[in-house]
Amino acid sequence: MRPSRAMFPVTRKPFWASLVSSVLVVILLAACGSSGGLSQSLAVAPAMHLGAAPHAKMGGTVIIDNVSGSLWTCGFNPYGPSSAMLAAGIVYEPLIYINPLNNAQQSWLATGYTWGNGNKTLTFSMRAGVKWSDGKPLTAADVAFTFNLMKKFSGLDLQAVWTVLSGVRQQGNKVVFSFKQPAVPFFYYIADQNYILPQHIWSKIKNPVAYNDSKPVGSGPFLMKSCSPQDITYVRNPNYWQKGKPYISEVRYPAFLGNQPGNLFLAQGKANWGGQYIPNVKTYYLSRDTTNRHIWYPPAGSDVLLYLNQTVYPLNIRAVRQAISYGVNRTKVSQLGVYGYLPPANQLGIIQPTWQSWYNKSVGAQYGASYNMAKARALLRSAGFKLGSNGIFQKGGKPLSLSLINNSGYTDWVAETAILRDSLRAVGIDVKLQNISGNDITAREGSGHFQLLYYSPTGGPTPYYQYRQLLYGANSAPIGQTAASNYERYHSTTVDNLLDSYAKTSNVAQQHAIINQIQAVMVRDVPVVPVLQNVNWFQFDTSQIVGWPTPQNPYAAPAPYDYPDWEVVLTNVHQK
Repeated sequence: MRPSRAMFPVTRKPFWASLVSSVLVVILLAACGSSGGLSQSLAVAPAMHLGAAPHAKMGGTVIIDNVSGSLWTCGFNPYGPSSAMLAAGIVYEPLIYINPLNNAQQSWLATGYTWGNGNKTLTFSMRAGVKWSDGKPLTAADVAFTFNLMKKFSGLDLQAVWTVLSGVRQQGNKVVFSFKQPAVPFFYYIADQNYILPQHIWSKIKNPVAYNDSKPVGSGPFLMKSCSPQDITYVRNPNYWQKGKPYISEVRYPAFLGNQPGNLFLAQGKANWGGQYIPNVKTYYLSRDTTNRHIWYPPAGSDVLLYLNQTVYPLNIRAVRQAISYGVNRTKVSQLGVYGYLPPANQLGIIQPTWQSWYNKSVGAQYGASYNMAKARALLRSAGFKLGSNGIFQKGGKPLSLSLINNSGYTDWVAETAILRDSLRAVGIDVKLQNISGNDITAREGSGHFQLLYYSPTGGPTPYYQYRQLLYGANSAPIGQTAASNYERYHSTTVDNLLDSYAKTSNVAQQHAIINQIQAVMVRDVPVVPVLQNVNWFQFDTSQIVGWPTPQNPYAAPAPYDYPDWEVVLTNVHQK
């Protein structure tokens, strides 16, 4: 299972790449020019009919084949590090759904919203008649409670929204979010990336951060029926607020420790929705049923990266980090590690061609080629390292040797890191691979107990979101405490101020100027090393279930590990 909204095409689809303007820009078109007491509202489409089939057949089961690299812990806390993907969307829902493929917005628990007070106030109107799965009504009070709970327990505030929020309050059937400054980019986090909790249950929980939530009570289209380490079963919520939905009766989610058993399960036709890397997918998967089996790998708004722990020697030396970036042969990692399905990334962290308009050409030209062994070695020598007789640089008698942790269940990532290791070995940097379980990865990345980590942020519709997740100081934490996303523990007051300034302005030219400066930081400081550009892995079988997202009808991000998108998919697919 990949990080939500973050993942890997046989071909890249141009429709998504052409939509360079983000959710942020769409909102800004409505918000630009507002000042003082003026308010701007942006209509959102009703949730009922997006991708819906007019005469859908009821019943049937969707079986998900998505490799997590771990067994299930049977926790459904939507703010938990390893449980969010099992509950977010399908059990607990957001206020507004934002389609990352085309930035279309869908009303969900909220029917609409209004910006006011110079983009420092955001008011949501709540949908009437929504009930929790235990029959109690979901109201604006639940929304205010959820966000105020995040303020009280910062471990729930995974996007650090309380760095800009000054208050959240109920106002009748509305919820009013007040900001310390204009904060339009935070709409994406607040509306789409946080999930509403029932106050009558969660107000009684002493430690909601550690709460397992083994018997979740949500507002979503499915109820968790049973869970074991090997399998989860969800069943249709008969009282779901979208009348007539979902069409399917059951969702099964077996656990897989690696791609090989998961791919075999999918190839044998035992699952109808896949979300992982399959080598030689045409022969292994598609050829077994050319009529009903399909793949679609649209690009995602993030990179796969090397996180470089800033707190440990020798990664706290800038020249070492720069040398690692020059020493990674991204093209070879792409071609040999993953059949070219994931294009090479760049050190600027700008996804091509999706974010082409944001790319700082002058910084790119100054940086030069992404792979340069001679430059990498020169940087290490400038930092006092000498090349030993064994081909490895050393300093003070200690070899330049680093350990890299990676999810053992992702065979594509295992292959990629092996090529990455060989690439750095040729430069003179020794890398020892530690392929560990998904649960161990989650624990160690959050606590900072690693030197190098191969992983991916969740990303978003513009470079701002990936940068903020990677670089913003409030998303980090001391070693031993859980970081929300800044796993490498990068801290820069300058970068924090740049990201804050971006959130304050609705001037697109100023936003581009800010992102240009951050690209220069990415090259100069090298807090992380982007290796590959993500896509959404998506395999689907139409022999029994139809209504899947397609390039012609991209109504949701199609990977089963994308949330809340998987809820949208599961409320639209139906029996053939």
